Amino acid sequence: MIDITMPALSPTMETGTVSKWLVKVGDTVKSGDVLAEIETDKATMEVESIDEGVVAELVVAAGTEGVPVGQVIMRLQGEGDSSAPLPEREGSGVGTPAKPAPPVVAAAPEPARVVAENPPPAPPVAGGEKEGRVNASPLARRLAEAKGVALGSVTGSGPNGRIVRADIDAAVAKPVAAAPAPKAVPVAAENPPPTPPVPGGEKKVAAPAPTSDIPHEVAKLGAVRKIIAKRLTEAKQTIPHIYLTVDVRLDALLKLRGELNAALEPRKIKLSVNDLIIKALALALRQVPKCNVSFAGDNLISYSRADISVAVAAPSGLITPIIVGADGKAVSQIATEMKALAEKARAGKLQPHEYQGGTASLSNLGMFGIKSFDAVINPPQAMILAVGAGEQRPYVVGGALAIATVMSVTGSFDHRAIDGADGAELMSAFKALIENPLGLVA
Repeated sequence: MIDITMPALSPTMETGTVSKWLVKVGDTVKSGDVLAEIETDKATMEVESIDEGVVAELVVAAGTEGVPVGQVIMRLQGEGDSSAPLPEREGSGVGTPAKPAPPVVAAAPEPARVVAENPPPAPPVAGGEKEGRVNASPLARRLAEAKGVALGSVTGSGPNGRIVRADIDAAVAKPVAAAPAPKAVPVAAENPPPTPPVPGGEKKVAAPAPTSDIPHEVAKLGAVRKIIAKRLTEAKQTIPHIYLTVDVRLDALLKLRGELNAALEPRKIKLSVNDLIIKALALALRQVPKCNVSFAGDNLISYSRADISVAVAAPSGLITPIIVGADGKAVSQIATEMKALAEKARAGKLQPHEYQGGTASLSNLGMFGIKSFDAVINPPQAMILAVGAGEQRPYVVGGALAIATVMSVTGSFDHRAIDGADGAELMSAFKALIENPLGLVA
């Protein structure tokens, strides 16, 4: 047998989700054939086979989350392999015994490998439920036995009502019901019947017994949202943020943008204000190299190129595709690349090299009318620029009060790597480039 394992699709990937199998048991696959769609911490990617053979077993069910990199997810029977393909297993075969004809366990012993994954059923626990008949993953069985949870009282959220680790954790965290007594809380309220599968394969779990009558729905976090939550929490807990805000006049930039778009119209290129802001931030980082850095424990990494990560709101969560070498690219090239990257990001088709890395980030919420905000640094980067909306405000122009188009911009800096004075110098350089925009195209 040829073991196919969960691939490491990015340097930071530790686990993945098998979103969808594109083959089934008995299919013949060749090198280059697409086997499955794997959801990483940033995108959903297709995984191709590098081996040839017949699909003998899908070890991990579609929709299974948190599969460690390197764990076997399927097996191929190679040419000349005398082993007969294993029967297709219920629920795609994550350690679940094949459907028996008569319930005689000893009639046909499983191979040693399966026995190792599926230890003999534990003695019946409270409630008299025979756990061997419950549809649960091996890990869920072990956790239930260790924590004294009766599998028969747990609602499964996996495929076909399968009980997984998250269900055991939820059962442990849930308050224990009092011993049966008159007028006690009905067990059915704590343990509703398994939720029927949602069309399209999307998994949802039944909400715990509500503490109020407010209508609500509980949905599992996707892999991207989990990673966002983890990294932003770490960023706020471990990075000492310092925030610096400047007001920037946009009138000259808007005038230049109009002229450039008129000149670029035959090439079907249209610049956005954000494209020019990307260029301005990249040039400002080159002018103030002390801010184009990363903090790395006992080391400080200084970059000689400005790669700008641009926040894009995708259906699965926030992702930051990168304009590589933005300081050396024409604004027309930045506009073309940004449009293509944003489309791929929203479709979940970004490749790892298109969103991993970057020396600084940019988040623009001006299109939503947000006046100003403080963004959270995206480690290991040391700064992020938060851009608000351009709006008509009273502004001193040439020593006299006038009405101008002004936007507020806030830089968040890692104070371990960037001093306040250096951050202020960067914000000043950015402001000068926006207010004198010919420097962006020179």
